[in-house]
Amino acid sequence: MQEPEEEDEALITQEYSFNPLQAEKELQVGNFYFRKGSYKAAAGRYREALKWNPEYAEAWYRLGQAEEKLKNKSAAEEAYRKFIELAPDDKRAANLKKTLARKR
Repeated sequence: MQEPEEEDEALITQEYSFNPLQAEKELQVGNFYFRKGSYKAAAGRYREALKWNPEYAEAWYRLGQAEEKLKNKSAAEEAYRKFIELAPDDKRAANLKKTLARKR
């Protein structure tokens, strides 16, 4: 019997399913990068967290902050709008609504 060929690790795509624990881990790593000033790496981790849990309001908020630091205004606004949609009662949402309204 012939053995199957080894799979090239680079060709394997990650499959995502709802996993709030993994999303939290990605958020924590993103926060670490953010504190170090590695905003691109932080944004990548926040996006990764959102693949595991698309309704994770905190990850949307943090992604908005990272995108702001990277001067990606439209991406930051999009992330903040999603945060406001998911957490309308969060105290940060009220401030963001005012800020976004001024930019229009």
